[in-house]
Amino acid sequence: MKQDSRPKRVTFVDDKLFAAFGKLKTSTSEERKLHDLIDRAFDDLKEDPFTGIKIPKKLWPREYVQKYGINNLWKYDLPNGWRLIYTVRGDSVQIVSIILEWFDHKTYERRFEY
Repeated sequence: MKQDSRPKRVTFVDDKLFAAFGKLKTSTSEERKLHDLIDRAFDDLKEDPFTGIKIPKKLWPREYVQKYGINNLWKYDLPNGWRLIYTVRGDSVQIVSIILEWFDHKTYERRFEY
């Protein structure tokens, strides 16, 4: 299969989430590790935005659809049970992975009602 040549980038759904990501870097050592894990995930998403696991539509939290108007939803598994949730948008110019949330496995299960 031919590699998509469009530029790929990662962004946050809003400034609040971007600020929360920045705070991880200057917080406890555990949160700094989480920052580094998420940052490494961004490198993977810049290579292949579809590297995560596609979440079936029937499992999407209604809040994501209402708040962000998503039409696809992906999960990237981080070490230690952390999950990175994102959606992918693209046009003829570029492909963008938009980070919606990250959380531990327990919170993930609650959000997705497992």
